[in-house]
Amino acid sequence: MEITDETWEIIKNNDKNFDNKLWYGVATTKIFCRPSCVSRLPKRENVSIFQAAEQALEEGYRPCKRCRPMDKIIPNEVWVEEIDLLLKNHYDEDLSLEELGQRLHGSSSYLRHIYKKIKGLTPQQELTRIRLEQARIRLLKGNEAISEIARDVGMMNTPYFIKSFKKRYGLAPNQYRKAYNINSKK
Repeated sequence: MEITDETWEIIKNNDKNFDNKLWYGVATTKIFCRPSCVSRLPKRENVSIFQAAEQALEEGYRPCKRCRPMDKIIPNEVWVEEIDLLLKNHYDEDLSLEELGQRLHGSSSYLRHIYKKIKGLTPQQELTRIRLEQARIRLLKGNEAISEIARDVGMMNTPYFIKSFKKRYGLAPNQYRKAYNINSKK
């Protein structure tokens, strides 16, 4: 269903009078909510309107953990899978715990607690692991500047990137490149 100006105002104003009358989904997160949900307002172009919660489910959306549009609790394992997917697909972005909580419609402290309980590490540790792995792959493929690789994988502080890389892989990025990059041995 197309979003009208009236429906957009209902969502913008978190109008609880329309709870259980309409639901909205956010294409970028594949999460659906009640109009009264206090999560960050999505971009209008990413919003779809549903006449029933089941319709949102059929289209591949999952219920929001914050507003629980189906009055059911979402299993934490499902939430952790979504966190992993978000980290994997957006590792190059600024993803603080607060940002993860906003995007995945949950409390940042609860998100961290559940993630660590299930995975044994924090979301930020997993994000750093993903970023360093992406940097390692780029070091093996080309001759880009270390600072450029660091920036492109979401680590703006190059000295911190170098220190983290060395801690994980046992060599500084330049040493790693010299040791393993086929292109650097020519």
